[in-house]
Amino acid sequence: MEFLKKYILVLVTGIGLLAALILFSLNVPRNREANVIERGVMNLFAPVLKPIANVSGMAEDIWEGYISLVNVHRENTSLHSVIKELGSRLAAGDEALLENRRLKNLLDMKDSIKSPTVGTTVVGEDVSSWFRTLVIDRGASSGLKVGMAVVAADGVVGQVMKVAANTSRVLLLTDHASGIAATIQRSRARGVVKGKGEGLCTLEFTTREEDVKVGDLVVTSGIGGVYLKGLPIGEVTMVKRGQYGIFQTVTIRPSVNITRLEEVLVVLRGGYE
Repeated sequence: MEFLKKYILVLVTGIGLLAALILFSLNVPRNREANVIERGVMNLFAPVLKPIANVSGMAEDIWEGYISLVNVHRENTSLHSVIKELGSRLAAGDEALLENRRLKNLLDMKDSIKSPTVGTTVVGEDVSSWFRTLVIDRGASSGLKVGMAVVAADGVVGQVMKVAANTSRVLLLTDHASGIAATIQRSRARGVVKGKGEGLCTLEFTTREEDVKVGDLVVTSGIGGVYLKGLPIGEVTMVKRGQYGIFQTVTIRPSVNITRLEEVLVVLRGGYE
């Protein structure tokens, strides 16, 4: 308030002169040159008008820059949404392609099996230290019975151990309770594949004289009636013949990667209630 009281006369005079100049300039013909008074007034207010014009220009530039930033932000947001949608579509396409490949391989296995089969999806697993099992989404309503063989595109998975109406539990070939009559494909040496845990199996009851080598393919022998003859079980990874005893120790890596199973086939053959 003190400031206004002190400089009120100067401010009023300045505003009055500025208003008079504006009014006068609007009424002056465009083709007439400015007289002495007009030039004096213009020279008097030039130091004030120039900073005002500069500030006005800066404000206009700042506003335009702000509008540009807002538009860029909106455009970036839109582009991010488009990129995210395209990424989702690409991932879905890759997933569909991989699923088609898995199902094609499974269909090839289905065609090679003479007995009827039913396709099913893995919906759960139990890989505790005591059991190695999977849960599938088919059960008694689809004709499954305990003891039926379960296979994947690469070979033997295990056999059905429990059946409900719409789900079943599968005992994996790597479980200690599993036993599969088997044959070395190359030499025809026989034995029983037992689960060893940790994703491995052993070929037991194979005598020291039998011809077994690392890299040999182990297949089902068909003895016992659970598994069809000739289904891949795994590959021999170690052969050890001790100094004593009549049997040799043979370690097998299963053909099927148990940890990555998504779809399997149940062979509708044999089994019991």
